Amino acid sequence: MKHFIPFLFSLIVLTPALKSQMTATELLDKSIEFHDPKNNWDKFQGTLNFIVERPDKANGQRKVEINNKNQEFSFWAEYEEGTLNYTVSKDEGFAKWNNSESVPSDMAEKYRINADRAVMYRNYYTYLYGMPMKLKDEGTIIDPKVAVTEFYGSTYHRIKVTYKPSVGKDTWYFYFNLETHALEAYQFYKDESKKDGEYILFKDLMEIDKVKMPKVRAWYYNKDEKYLATDVLVE
Repeated sequence: MKHFIPFLFSLIVLTPALKSQMTATELLDKSIEFHDPKNNWDKFQGTLNFIVERPDKANGQRKVEINNKNQEFSFWAEYEEGTLNYTVSKDEGFAKWNNSESVPSDMAEKYRINADRAVMYRNYYTYLYGMPMKLKDEGTIIDPKVAVTEFYGSTYHRIKVTYKPSVGKDTWYFYFNLETHALEAYQFYKDESKKDGEYILFKDLMEIDKVKMPKVRAWYYNKDEKYLATDVLVE
């Protein structure tokens, strides 16, 4: 399966960052042990139903099916005009509108529907919901230092991640609970000097096919802390 290329995506430090005694690799291994104690991600088969809450817009319904064992992926989204469905088998993507492979041109333009975006959606959702396990993917460059820092009201272990050019150009920071090592937030920049990009805060956990995932993810802009949206996993 191809790796997700970080494409979508301010750090508030209330006290100076301190260096942890752990290395980033040690912290990552502890976090993976928390989220995926049965080493199930590589053969993960699960359905993610979630609500997208956005300011000044109606809530959106989404469904994602991930089958890592068979390298299959499906995505559904409900819109006023109809239903969008993306599927991926191995690395081949397919798009349907209202169960038809013939997508009306106006809908294709409005929602940018095409087969390539099916693969992009696969990479996007497996990257975000496959954390922190996906940090073991080839092409990931993990800074060995672990900082102890304040981030939006909580103290975390933080690691910095970049990628080989063939994978992505963004800079990511991942924030881990000091006690449990659970991943509780992440943040990315396209150009850190400009404080662009976004940060995402987690709340609660949901276990799906033996993997613990964030139940609630709230998205904000780095630059002005403007709230963007919240994804809420539902039973």
